[in-house]
Amino acid sequence: MDILQSIMAERRGDVASASQVTPVEVLAGEAARRTHHSLTAALTSDGTSIIAEMKKASPSAGVLRDEYIPADIALMYRDNGACAVSVLTEPRHFGGDEQHLRAVRGAVDIPVLRKDFICDAYQICEAAAWGADVVLLIVAALEPERLRELHDEAKRLGLDVLAEAHTGEELDAALGLEGAIIGVNSRDLKTLKTDLAVARDLAGRIPSDRLSVAESGIRTRDDIEALEQLGYNGFLVGETLMRARDPGAALRGLLGVA
Repeated sequence: MDILQSIMAERRGDVASASQVTPVEVLAGEAARRTHHSLTAALTSDGTSIIAEMKKASPSAGVLRDEYIPADIALMYRDNGACAVSVLTEPRHFGGDEQHLRAVRGAVDIPVLRKDFICDAYQICEAAAWGADVVLLIVAALEPERLRELHDEAKRLGLDVLAEAHTGEELDAALGLEGAIIGVNSRDLKTLKTDLAVARDLAGRIPSDRLSVAESGIRTRDDIEALEQLGYNGFLVGETLMRARDPGAALRGLLGVA
């Protein structure tokens, strides 16, 4: 079993447990009170659009940041030009937690992405209840019918969808989801290896009328400028910022801001 399959199996178990504690009807009540912040609008504003990601750890790198206060990090990202914030909520491998996302939602009024291994509609409702505006759907992790079901449920709840692909076949599946923002992940989630050639190679297959985000492996302003030339509308950056001594300065550098 590869890493992606292993984590998805764990998350299916987590959904079964969580639904016994908090019924979906309770989550739906919270979700109905959510105010939406559009990632689509954020990605079409002037200048470079960076979705700044926070995660305490990762399977490939271990602990990324000892001092990890999500609300403070979100404010720092917002104040230094991020168009949106991505919050890891997977607990075992990334150190995530529901309360991290709730804290970020309470701190900033820019779009918030729930970054997790979504396998069930219950998690979509969780995301909306916790205050997320966007959910990530990993094409490689989902059967085609389930992928579409989860996309449709997210749209029903008023959430944006970032549909993540790593191969041409996965990209075709993502493009089949009406209105989904296309994410091209240069990290192979089965091996955890990163290669920006993935983003470069798939860029030409994304129609110009679809919003697209390059994910993973982005380390420098030159990386961003090269990918912007290929048509990407935004960039999801995590480890580069989490590892930086001054993440705010690192974010400004990626944005090209003095």
